[in-house]
Amino acid sequence: MTPDFGNIPRPGPITVMGAGGWGTAFAMILADAGNRVRLWARRPEIADGIRRTGRNPDYLRDVALPPTVQAMSDPVEALAGAHAVVLAVPSQQLRANLERWDIPSDALVVSLAKGVEVGTLLTMSRVIEGTGVERRRILAVSGPNLADEIAAKQPATTVVAGHDAAAAEEFGLRCRAPYFRPYTSTDVIGIEIAGATKNAIALAVGMGLGRGFGANSMASLITRGLAETSRLGESLGADPHTFAGLAGMGDLVATCMSPLSRNRTFGEHLGRGLSVEEAAQASRGIAEGVRSSSSILQLAERQGVEMPIVERVVRVLAGEIEPEESIRSLMARETKPER
Repeated sequence: MTPDFGNIPRPGPITVMGAGGWGTAFAMILADAGNRVRLWARRPEIADGIRRTGRNPDYLRDVALPPTVQAMSDPVEALAGAHAVVLAVPSQQLRANLERWDIPSDALVVSLAKGVEVGTLLTMSRVIEGTGVERRRILAVSGPNLADEIAAKQPATTVVAGHDAAAAEEFGLRCRAPYFRPYTSTDVIGIEIAGATKNAIALAVGMGLGRGFGANSMASLITRGLAETSRLGESLGADPHTFAGLAGMGDLVATCMSPLSRNRTFGEHLGRGLSVEEAAQASRGIAEGVRSSSSILQLAERQGVEMPIVERVVRVLAGEIEPEESIRSLMARETKPER
């Protein structure tokens, strides 16, 4: 039986704070799921362009947004009376934005950001909680969700995680569209560690591709990257099963193997000999993994967890070693049992 996506009770508008690629695609998902959606853009010209043409002039330009997506650039107007607030801003900018915004006290707060905060070593849900939002209202969404493919309405799945299972289930219903199927979880830390670390692993995979390495090398990096991610997550109390699921292996494979992935593409530029600054210019900005890799490594060191792939990515980004040297040094490590 085909589900009726438009027959779920809709108590109020959902606001998406951030009109980048993923924020724009997620606004489309929410609208196609039957919600009234507000899409906040930091730059007024982006909001104006969406209002005039129904398309984001900077991201996913070919995608016609549903008429139920209302674009605006005033955060007060965007947040007023929202039933849920979806945070689609870069991870290292999340805290500063939250300190400026007045999120309704009864709204669900949903993080799309994937990273570990520099300095505090907190995941995004902990950053949100630290700004005064009750834990029961905080959700994280993560999975194999490349914005360009979702914008083309290709079938995709995701995980909505929350400490409150009922809140995760409710928001899962609110974002279920004909081409987008959410699953739910209560393993928030596992979902977040998987989402943050896969970006660093994708940088390593991109470096290998940039150096011309083939499928054997890439499969090895992905598999051992998953092992690193699992070790870190479990040290923080995550459910090990999470890392074999959509937000773990699923997101890792999509991010590492797709040319649509900004982190993989950024790594490819580094592998071909570009500097971090040159790779940023070629990629139209810094990929999320570049910002968070050092924080992930510091978190692992604090937990006593070994993450050799992430460690070498950090050293490449710091200019201490070349990409090819980083990958070959992994091959020189002492032989040991796989588990």
